[in-house]
Amino acid sequence: MAKTKASKKEHNFSFVMMEDAKVTDILKQKAVNSSDPVLCVDAKGKPAGWINEQKLYSHLEKEKSLDKKVKKGWLEEVYTIQEEDTASLQVENLPAVIVNKKGQARRVITPAAWFEKEYANLIQQRNIAQVILESAYEGIAVVDKEGRLKQMNQAYRSFLGIDPDEDVSGRPAEDVIENTRLHEVVRTGIPEKGEIQVIQGQKMVVHRLPIWEDGEIAGAVGMLIFEGVSELYRILGNAADMNVEAPFESEEGQTRGQSHLHRFEDIIGESRVVKESKSTARKSARTNATVLITGESGTGKELFAQAIHLTSGRKGGFISVNCAAIPEHLLESELFGYEEGAFTGAKKEGHTGKFEAAHNGTIFLDEIGNMSLPMQAKILRVLEERAVTKVGGLAQIPLNVKVIAATNANLEKRVKEGTFREDLYYRLHVIPVDVAPLRQRPKDIPLLFSHYMQRFSKENNIEVKQMDQEALEAFMSYEWPGNIRELMNVTEQLVTLVDGNEITLKDLPDIVSSRLNGETGMVEDNHSLKSEQHKQEKQVIIQALEKHEGNKSKAAQDLGIHRTTLYKKIKDFQIEEKV
Repeated sequence: MAKTKASKKEHNFSFVMMEDAKVTDILKQKAVNSSDPVLCVDAKGKPAGWINEQKLYSHLEKEKSLDKKVKKGWLEEVYTIQEEDTASLQVENLPAVIVNKKGQARRVITPAAWFEKEYANLIQQRNIAQVILESAYEGIAVVDKEGRLKQMNQAYRSFLGIDPDEDVSGRPAEDVIENTRLHEVVRTGIPEKGEIQVIQGQKMVVHRLPIWEDGEIAGAVGMLIFEGVSELYRILGNAADMNVEAPFESEEGQTRGQSHLHRFEDIIGESRVVKESKSTARKSARTNATVLITGESGTGKELFAQAIHLTSGRKGGFISVNCAAIPEHLLESELFGYEEGAFTGAKKEGHTGKFEAAHNGTIFLDEIGNMSLPMQAKILRVLEERAVTKVGGLAQIPLNVKVIAATNANLEKRVKEGTFREDLYYRLHVIPVDVAPLRQRPKDIPLLFSHYMQRFSKENNIEVKQMDQEALEAFMSYEWPGNIRELMNVTEQLVTLVDGNEITLKDLPDIVSSRLNGETGMVEDNHSLKSEQHKQEKQVIIQALEKHEGNKSKAAQDLGIHRTTLYKKIKDFQIEEKV
């Protein structure tokens, strides 16, 4: 009987020794795997040829002899290739035998195996491409040869304020993306790199690149490279170690003495909740409607107000008023101004109020929730009449001013309690912008830390420090009740007080490090860091569900996750449905 080699685990194929191979040996191999060809090798293990099955079966029909030796005339030529050359293997060369340096057969690649591997590679590449697409901070959109959207990643969706569940595939790109030229790139085949595109009133730096396939345009890809052109100029300035100002900014900010104000690209964050807040705020900048910014203390509400003002293109100034910092008896004259002799101690020439100073610009009323009811009534009148009357005066002064209010209080609750006027609430709540607390956007913490580390290091002429993994875990797991303001404070402490170039867990303030050392049990408790994070995550989900009275779609949108993900987490964390 022929010597048979059939170690599929090692060589992934079977063959028979040509030296004394018989028909019965071939049939046994076919019985093991009827779809694979049978390879014969010589005494040195080199491929001799494939068995021509038609000639084999023809022999059986004529002679019906199983003990007959395999004839050389039954063999077909073998295509051989070395392992390192398999990447160039073409389907027309299959089946192929992989040989070693000595020409000995090692394994076989059949058409079925080749297609299976190619399919697996294709799926893997598609998955990798999808991960890259969704992980990219830049907005990416892909259109087909008709200029219709095929894909749009979450970063682009968040920037445009498109709901995650909204299906945009198949729609013309120009119907979804403001001022896009992707359809033109598809038509002309000419790439457009580093172009300026205005989206929601903001100048963006974009790439638009055609996709070629077999010499024909198959589509195009568009990428938002920089969120605002001033970001590009800052990068150029950092590369050259100098201050480089965007040339157009002089007409918008410098000439009005507002270079200290922040733009949307200055608001750091790649989480979905931040991008959606920025998208809503950008849209509000294009209108005269009143904006109400809500969020906890330290989340950066005024930065949003400044960015709205700069994007609005208003020629007047940005006037900020902290309503909680001004005594009640002075607030009216501060906001509306007063005439000469309006009260004892009044200036002879009178005083221009904040509303009048903001004419043709923007007034930002911070902490408006702390106003008394009588003062709320006067603010409501100004909003309704678009005019102001100075204290001690009779004439109305017409106003063209955009009003942005902010509060860290729950105004809906205060309306129910009777401490905030319902009519004023609805006047302010035309365009709501909610700024999420830091604990709901932990992926932004490393970005914020890095930004402020570089800023404070530069201000203090100190080398930039790095943070080790354990310290970063503590930063990520801490709830930051003071939000970005607290993170800035801690970062500045670390810049100025830590010796050396690396920040470790012991360098962190106790209130931050205890989150890892204490509550997660590295010293006092037995719970893991993951367990503590799950507890925090469960609490955040419960709060979101309570806020939206059990509406899971709105809660998921608020949390920055897909609705199906929220359902899974509700089940995993065993959150009561009655929530």
